[in-house]
Amino acid sequence: MTMTSLAPAEPATDLTFSPHLAESSVLVVDDEPGMRNFLTRMLETRCRHVAEAADVASAARLLEATPFDLIILDNIMAGRTGLDWLKELRATGFYREVILITAFADLETAIEALRAGAADFVLKPFRSNQILNAIARCLERGRLSRENFVLKRALGTLPLAPSGPSTLVGESLSIHAVRAMVARVAPMPTTVLVTGESGTGKEVTARALHTASSRAAKPFVPVNCAAIAPEIIESELFGHLKGAFTGAASSREGLFFYAQGGTLFLDEVGELPLGLQAKLLRVIEDKKVRPVGAEREVPVDVRLVAATNCDLKEMVACGRFRQDLYYRLNVVNIDLAPLRERAADVAPLARLFMAELSAQLGVPPLELTPAVLRELARYPWPGNVRELRNVIERALILGDFPRDVVPAEDGEGEEAHSQALEAVEKHHMLKVLAEAGGNRAEAARRLGVSRKTLDRKLKAWHG
Repeated sequence: MTMTSLAPAEPATDLTFSPHLAESSVLVVDDEPGMRNFLTRMLETRCRHVAEAADVASAARLLEATPFDLIILDNIMAGRTGLDWLKELRATGFYREVILITAFADLETAIEALRAGAADFVLKPFRSNQILNAIARCLERGRLSRENFVLKRALGTLPLAPSGPSTLVGESLSIHAVRAMVARVAPMPTTVLVTGESGTGKEVTARALHTASSRAAKPFVPVNCAAIAPEIIESELFGHLKGAFTGAASSREGLFFYAQGGTLFLDEVGELPLGLQAKLLRVIEDKKVRPVGAEREVPVDVRLVAATNCDLKEMVACGRFRQDLYYRLNVVNIDLAPLRERAADVAPLARLFMAELSAQLGVPPLELTPAVLRELARYPWPGNVRELRNVIERALILGDFPRDVVPAEDGEGEEAHSQALEAVEKHHMLKVLAEAGGNRAEAARRLGVSRKTLDRKLKAWHG
C-alpha cells in the first residue's frame, strides 16, 4: 500500500514558521518511544506546547488538564486501539482535530477512522514534511470551520453594518481614560466587566481588549445573551452531544469551543438564567466546560469579557443575579459614560460614521459644518453612539439631517420633512424587527433605542 494520507498530495513545504502551527498545542499518543521522540522533537520548536503519552489512559489524564488543539494518535497500541479511543472522545464531547497514524491499515480502516471523526489518516513510515503538512492542513481546516461558524452566526443575528465605530474614537477625558484602561488590562488574562447604557460602545471596548491582547490572532466571539432563548442558551455556549435533547440529531461544539484561545464576549450578561449563571461560574473557576449530555468536562482556554446595561448590584440584591458570579466577572470594571456626557466625542464620531456610511451606501457625504456639529453636540443622544450612527445613516438616505436633532434655520418645509422622516423611520424599524424575527428586545438593540421606545412606536403605528 502506498497511501500515506487521505488528504490530497501536496509538495514539500517548509512549515517551520507556520503561524497556525506556532500557536498550537499538540498531544502525541504512541506506544513506541522512538516515534514519540521523533514527533516531539520535530514539533517542540514549531509549536507553542507539545506533550506526549504512551497509552490512551495517560493521554486521557492530560486531556483533563490541557485544551489541546490537535492529537496525533497511533492506532495499534497495547491494550486499546487509537480508533476505539477516538470514538469514545467524540462521543463524550471532544471536538478538537485528531490525526490517526498507523503502520497497518487498509482502505476500510481509513474510512472507519474518518467516520469516527479523524481529520486525517497517515500511514507509517512518513517523512517530516508529510506529517507537518497534514498537521497544518488540519489546523487550518479547523480554524476556517470555526471562523465560518462564527461569521454565519453573526450574520444571522446582527445587522449587516457594524453597530458602532471600529475603534475607540473620541477626544473626551472619559474616552481617553477608557483607552488607557484597555491598554493596561488587555495583556492580562483577567475577566473584565464593561458597563454602560445601551449603545455606548461596550462591544467595541471588548473588541479593543481582544485586539490589544496576545489573543488577537485567535477568535473574538460575541454572544448577545438576551437574544438567545433560555432553553437553548446552555447548548449554544457549551455545546451538546447527539441525542442530548429532542432535536439534537448530531453533536455540536459550543461557543466556548469556537472561542478557544481567544475571547468570548457575553453581552447583556444580566439576562442569563440563574441556573446557567451557576454553570458559568464553574467554567470561570475550573476553566472546563461540560457539553449538554456529556459525562466529562473539557478544558478550555478562553478570555471572558462580559457587558451589561443593567445594575448588577441591584440585581444581586433582588436575587436575580448570583453574587459570587458578579464578583468573578467584576474583577476589572470599565464603565462607559453616555454620549451626552462626552460632547467632545460627537464630532470625531460623526466624521467617522459619515465617511464609513457614505462609502457603504454609495452616496456623497453631507457637509458637517461647524453649525451642524454644534447642534449634534447639543443633542442629548438617548441612544448614545448607536443612535448617532443611525442619525448619520438616515441623513445620508434623506439628504438632510432630521430636524429634531439639527433644527432648520427656518421653518419652511419642516412639517413635510418631519413626515418624510417619520415614514422612513417606521419603514426602517419594522424592517429591523422583521429581521430580528419579531424579537423586540433584539430589534431595539440593533436600532440603538430602548425597548420602551420601540414598544411606544409600534403602539402608535398599530394602535
